[in-house]
Amino acid sequence: MKEIKKILVPVDFSPNATKVLDAARYVAGKCGAELSVIFVVQSFDDYSGFFVPHIPIAQFEEEMLAGARKKLDAFLEENLPEDETVSSEVILGEVAVEIVEYAKRADAHLIVMGTHGYKGLESVLFGSVAAKVVRNAHCPVLTVNPYRQ
Repeated sequence: MKEIKKILVPVDFSPNATKVLDAARYVAGKCGAELSVIFVVQSFDDYSGFFVPHIPIAQFEEEMLAGARKKLDAFLEENLPEDETVSSEVILGEVAVEIVEYAKRADAHLIVMGTHGYKGLESVLFGSVAAKVVRNAHCPVLTVNPYRQ
């Protein structure tokens, strides 16, 4: 197994995102690894035929990216000590695909991400981003079930 020196942490701003970040920070501390935190804004490309928005989709996506950047900065400021720095990025696209592609581009050695624990019909309807990442990632994926901590 490759030495773990780069850890990717996708966050979703749910109440459990802090637990996932804490788990990733713990692993990074044990491995001496750097953290990269990302948030993926779901692209509306797949839905553009369903409705006619009052503003162009491209403009809406730009505003979503700007808002997500502010939220990510605030999330990190709130959940990291002042002396701890991480790289961070906001990306537009299909969430699971972008996580996997970013991890590969960044040469991440490990992805640490949360699960939502969907079961039954919810799982069928919404799928699992974590399951898709686990199946397609080039590196190991540590999933954190925030309900079991």
